[in-house]
Amino acid sequence: MPLALEKSVALSGSIMKKNISVKKIILTLHILLWSVVLLLPYLVSNAAHDYSIGSIPGSFFTICGVIHIGIFYLHALVLYPRLWNKHYWWAYIPAVIVLIGGSFPLKYAIMAQWFPAVQHDPGTYRFVFAPSFVVYAISLIYCRIKDKLQAEKAQKEQQAEQLSSELKFLRSQVSPHFLFNVLTNLVSLARKKSDQLEPALLMLSDLMRYMLYDTGKKVALSEEVTYLNSYIALQKLRFGQEIAVNTRIAGSRDTAAFTIEPMLLIPFVENAFKHGSGYTPNPSIDIQLFLEKEVLTFEVQNRYDNDPNASKDENSGIGLANVKTRLQLLYPHRHQLQIRNEPPVFQVTLILSLT
Repeated sequence: MPLALEKSVALSGSIMKKNISVKKIILTLHILLWSVVLLLPYLVSNAAHDYSIGSIPGSFFTICGVIHIGIFYLHALVLYPRLWNKHYWWAYIPAVIVLIGGSFPLKYAIMAQWFPAVQHDPGTYRFVFAPSFVVYAISLIYCRIKDKLQAEKAQKEQQAEQLSSELKFLRSQVSPHFLFNVLTNLVSLARKKSDQLEPALLMLSDLMRYMLYDTGKKVALSEEVTYLNSYIALQKLRFGQEIAVNTRIAGSRDTAAFTIEPMLLIPFVENAFKHGSGYTPNPSIDIQLFLEKEVLTFEVQNRYDNDPNASKDENSGIGLANVKTRLQLLYPHRHQLQIRNEPPVFQVTLILSLT
């Protein structure tokens, strides 16, 4: 079975298990609440008083409770979803009248047959018949709240789907953009007939393997750092001594415990090499990555040519715009992106909470 399909099946199974557990909790709550209602006379009264609540015998109270359960669930499971939610209000109203009205003669017949003492006390009638209205009202409120929760859940799922689709698009956008830049480097090496072309191709194959197999999910920060170091090494092969590249990057021992969105850091380095390798005298690029507890700080600084007539790459904004959007989607309120453009120095600082 393909890895993506296995993950999809596992995710579906996890969602199903979660839904089943939620349904079990709700069912348990319903059983507990109705059990308390049915057994209330036996909890608050005693045999000496016939388990009565006021002048209503406990057994009659429990029988009425069963009738109220019928009202609640006939409304919640039949009338409301089939009539109200389908906008058959003209049928819903008489159906509710029949449901509530039908409970009155049923209660009266039980009262007359088995509890004549209650029948001869008109003062208790309101406590016998009025609960039918109350239970209906509670059932209606329950249905409305349930509808609202389901609508909110559906909206969140739709938003999550949209975010997931947008994220997939952004991830798919990164790879071609990156490959375009790397192939430009290799063309440069080929034109120079450099001996470094072969090791550069080997590095490219490793980078492509990373892009193809590891960028569909979050990866270990140590993997992203390895990828970053490989890209910097590839650029050094191209430029040699033409650009001073200074790096201070945390080792795998410090970064192995954290995960990060793949190919999140590389666009800043791409941008630095692209704009820091022009006609700037004494070009230099400084790259720093360090961790303090669970907070990552990544800083890239380069010198660039501020001449407005200098040629610009039409696609130069793709990488930075892409990473900004991904940061907003994946790390809302958990990152700070500071861009300082003070010619001839361009500096980007990303502070990212990894928890």
